[in-house]
Amino acid sequence: MATMEYKGYVGQIEFDDEAGLFHGEVINTRDVITFQGASVSELRKALRGSINDYLGFCAARGEDPDKPFSGKFLVRLDTDLHRAIVVAAAREQKSVNAFVADALSDHLRVT
Repeated sequence: MATMEYKGYVGQIEFDDEAGLFHGEVINTRDVITFQGASVSELRKALRGSINDYLGFCAARGEDPDKPFSGKFLVRLDTDLHRAIVVAAAREQKSVNAFVADALSDHLRVT
């Protein structure tokens, strides 16, 4: 699957061979934002239009749009794993947050 980004919103794209269309959905917000197109340029234009429509709709209703993820999340771990993370972070002279962020970035190959 491929992705496109506009204004911080990330659209995940799939191709529907039967319909001969690309269709996508914004994946980094809780609200449902979809788009489709027959070519890459149509798809890009549709993503921008859907995001702009969504932001306009929220503004018209006086609501804050659901923004792309904040970068914070809560993870529940068993005590042994939690302890191992704290010890490993201390050995590397990192905070637990920095250690976990580095480990996840390395695993997902994200910088």
